[in-house]
Amino acid sequence: MGVRLLILAVLSVVLMVVDARFDTFKPVRSQLGLVLTPFYWLADLPVRAWEGMTSQISSRSELLAENEKLKAEALLLQRRLQKLAALTEQNVRLRELLNSAALVDEQVLVGELIGVDPNPFTHRILIDKGSRDGVTLGQPVLDARGLMGQVVEVMPYTARVLLLTDTTHSIPVQINRNGLRAIAVGTGNPERLELRHVADTADIKEGDLLVSSGLGQRFPAGYPVAVVKEVIHDSGQPFAVVRAVPTAALNRSRYLLLVFSDPRSAEQRAADSAEAQEQADRAAAEQAQPSTSGTQP
Repeated sequence: MGVRLLILAVLSVVLMVVDARFDTFKPVRSQLGLVLTPFYWLADLPVRAWEGMTSQISSRSELLAENEKLKAEALLLQRRLQKLAALTEQNVRLRELLNSAALVDEQVLVGELIGVDPNPFTHRILIDKGSRDGVTLGQPVLDARGLMGQVVEVMPYTARVLLLTDTTHSIPVQINRNGLRAIAVGTGNPERLELRHVADTADIKEGDLLVSSGLGQRFPAGYPVAVVKEVIHDSGQPFAVVRAVPTAALNRSRYLLLVFSDPRSAEQRAADSAEAQEQADRAAAEQAQPSTSGTQP
């Protein structure tokens, strides 16, 4: 047995030397390689299968992790987008409010809504300004579109506002088109006011703008209140049924203006204005006098 192994070993060495120095066995080696190729492929199949399975598992795990990461990033971007949209709308509302404040002659204070009365039969809101800010009872409140109501309760840092649509609220108004006066009362519907005791023959029609008349010395004159939505004439009734929609966004406005009306009467304001104009004319004349005298020869 040992001799056979020795002979095989010597023969193998001789074959390797001859194959390395001569090309005698090259065709044989090529044929043997062709025959053994399927065996090489079968021998390598478990390794390739294991590597492919490992790669798929790793790729799936990476894809799942990347998917979760992308979902989280998308959620964060959506949140930022929502916040940006809210900030944009808030900026628009503040710009509208500031533009309306620029058109108001009286002194104003910007407030923010912080609460709504939970009682469904009353239309009241709570704002973040109070007596420490100079808020007083009966003070008019408006948003960028028109009058909202008036202050009915004042606390040190907050105040409660009664909206125009409350059933206990009424406001003197006039039709902007012709000056016809009427009383607008709340109906309990946040989107509707009614005009009381309007003659059936009165010149009022759909689309007319109602503004505060200033009567009663509660609301300043000239502020938009509502737009006439419907006029119903009944020949058997002495008064027409007139319904109007408030111009203010009572259910949507978050920022509002508190108006500090001028306590002077109309006569006092006219007299003060005339006096101020007279002083301005006198000052202008005094400034022009030296230059005029200097031109004389």
